[in-house]
Amino acid sequence: MCTRLILVLLALLLPACARTDESLEQLLTRAESSRLGDRPPLYMEAARRQLDAADQFYNDGKVEQAHQALQDVDAYSDKARDAALQSNKKVKDTEIAVRRMAGRLRDLENTVGFDEQPSVQAAAVHLEGIRTELLHRMFGKKGGK
Repeated sequence: MCTRLILVLLALLLPACARTDESLEQLLTRAESSRLGDRPPLYMEAARRQLDAADQFYNDGKVEQAHQALQDVDAYSDKARDAALQSNKKVKDTEIAVRRMAGRLRDLENTVGFDEQPSVQAAAVHLEGIRTELLHRMFGKKGGK
């Protein structure tokens, strides 16, 4: 009985563990092939990974790669927003994730050099725009007036 329970738990946990080792490309492929309502958290995970990468690139002095990673953050966040709004699923979760990432970008802006601050600020402003759209969907007027 106990052995069966352990085997069942292992069978359930192994796929979750395997996905943490998933590459960004695999994550994006999985997002594209998922149902529309399942895409927002996948795209937000891709955006979060790219934000982590941008932070590391700035720390390593790799400014061009950091800029590309920030563009990816914007693009994947856009895809998460679009999927959430089109499916009307995961809107709140997507807004929360975007808010957290915008906060991280504001923190990052204070740690990068003066010349790099505008690109980080632009990414933060972009995410705030996404948040506004998501909040409008959640709390906007109903009934068209």
